Amino acid sequence: MKDLDASTQKKHESFMRQAIALSGNAPGRPFGALIVDKDSGEVLSQGWNRSSVSPILHAEIDAISNLYISSKINPGTALALYSTAEPCPMCQAAIQWSGIETVVFGTSIEFLRRLGWDQINISSREINRQSDFHNCEIIGGVLQRACDNLFVTAMGLHI
Repeated sequence: MKDLDASTQKKHESFMRQAIALSGNAPGRPFGALIVDKDSGEVLSQGWNRSSVSPILHAEIDAISNLYISSKINPGTALALYSTAEPCPMCQAAIQWSGIETVVFGTSIEFLRRLGWDQINISSREINRQSDFHNCEIIGGVLQRACDNLFVTAMGLHI
């Protein structure tokens, strides 16, 4: 994780704790996400993994869909998405198309793969790099240990 000032780090950790709490809605697949208005700090939308309903209902997709259904977004709103895990290529592409400015995540795709989770081995940063129409800031490793533990526990492992 890049160096952040204490105030920014505290803000990211607060929102990540909320994403961690949302992951409790799907303990076997503890992906939780929320979208925040970067200027006001208001949580505009939330989501969690509902892939048992549809294979594309990852937490980030759920949160993005809920945001647009709610009509809480105004043109020009600066958005940040917080997720317990690094967005997969599908989710990061949706983030790019949505114009979300910042992505903050806890667990990395690399860590999930080491645990044995099925993951496409393309980082969110690579999807962002390949997107010439939108560039978002990506910050990884926020409350990483707590997020890693969600996935370790979901797999019934002890590290």
